[in-house]
Amino acid sequence: MAQSSSISALVFLLLPLLLQFYSGKCELQLNYYSESCPQAEEIIKQQVHSLYYKHGNTAVSWIRNLFHDCIVKSCDASLLLESVNGIQSEKISTRSFGMRNFKYVNTIKAALESACPATVSCADIVALSARDGAVMLGGPHIEMKTGRKDSKGSYLTEVETFIPNHNDSMSSVLSTFQAVGVDAQGTVALLGAHSVGRVHCLNVVNRLYPSVDPSLDPKYAEYLKGRCPNPQPNPVLVEYARNDRETPMILDNMYYKNLLNHKGLLSIDQELLSDPTTSPYVQQMAADNTYFHDQFARALLILSENNPLTGEDGEVRKDCRFVNRK
Repeated sequence: MAQSSSISALVFLLLPLLLQFYSGKCELQLNYYSESCPQAEEIIKQQVHSLYYKHGNTAVSWIRNLFHDCIVKSCDASLLLESVNGIQSEKISTRSFGMRNFKYVNTIKAALESACPATVSCADIVALSARDGAVMLGGPHIEMKTGRKDSKGSYLTEVETFIPNHNDSMSSVLSTFQAVGVDAQGTVALLGAHSVGRVHCLNVVNRLYPSVDPSLDPKYAEYLKGRCPNPQPNPVLVEYARNDRETPMILDNMYYKNLLNHKGLLSIDQELLSDPTTSPYVQQMAADNTYFHDQFARALLILSENNPLTGEDGEVRKDCRFVNRK
């Protein structure tokens, strides 16, 4: 009996270690690089700050990168891969239209490689640059875990399925986010990222021509027509409109106030107000910027932890554009 008790006690003591071994040492955790590259998060933060002051729209790009990378299949930097050696880049998808500043991810990666070669994954750069970019835009600070590994391939065919389109129904968008653990409240908050940046007219003209969407404020529609001329007979559109004319580079609840005034830029934006599931959250976020920030932080954190690659399932790329050569 004494021997049996001793074995039980030993198993009890070893259980946490066994569970850690089973789940893999590379599971996401706070301060994952504390020993292998203690300055990693500070280097990323410094680079994000530097790039923001040189090229202000980078902060918006970092948030969009995380969204596109994590919602497709995994937070694994598959988005950053170029088309080479049989890989089809996700960047060539129509759903990636208007994305930019990928070259500056390489700037951040180069700084990390100089300090800690082959240590910090591109997937963690995507996540942490989004976190720090949100702060540069006046948004909330988010405590993010790290330890993601990089994919060894891309998911171009999945991009068309998983990245919501601006003309999708609200039920479809809610379903997409729910699949990665983000509830309706979190979905409304994440769409609040449309508070910053701009939208190419290609995604707006369907609400203006041949007739104006009746859900648009008439004066706002006239402004948009000034920004986005009728594409017929010339279909080439390079113009754009700001998501939020009041505070265009601040991640705040002005986005929701605009929706209440029927000044949502995209169809999916305005549908947040008309859909009975999401409308109450729009009104709450319009009334309380802190509430918006809290929900945005919660939802972005969930999204950033969607099905990350860990351990031998992924790698740490030396160059974010290409998988490592054997």
